[in-house]
Amino acid sequence: MGLSDFPVRASIGVTDIRRAVDFYEGILGLEKAGEGPSADIAGGGRSYRAGGGTMLNVFETPNAGGAKSTVATWYVDDLETVLDELSRAGAEIPRYEGLGQDERGVAPRAGGGRIFWVADPDGNTIAIEAER
Repeated sequence: MGLSDFPVRASIGVTDIRRAVDFYEGILGLEKAGEGPSADIAGGGRSYRAGGGTMLNVFETPNAGGAKSTVATWYVDDLETVLDELSRAGAEIPRYEGLGQDERGVAPRAGGGRIFWVADPDGNTIAIEAER
């Protein structure tokens, strides 16, 4: 059977859903598609629609913030405009040793294109990529 023919949805664990909502809706500009419980936490989960029919789940859990790598990636047409908008909204653009980031935090992407990252309040890393 395999899973290749079925949709997949990204899920990001956070320690405080209210603080996460401020980030995902207020800074990233995502629109809430749904709200529900996260395990036994009433109202502890949010879902957000993204391009191409994809979805992002954000849920409260005491196990959040342990990921040391990118947890979700958005592919955009105009990296500079998105970077400007996110910076104005207050997004933190982390710096990583050895990745060749410029003064704004943009780095060349492996295989071509460009990339920058933002960190949510729990330290989850989100990538923004573009072909040029």
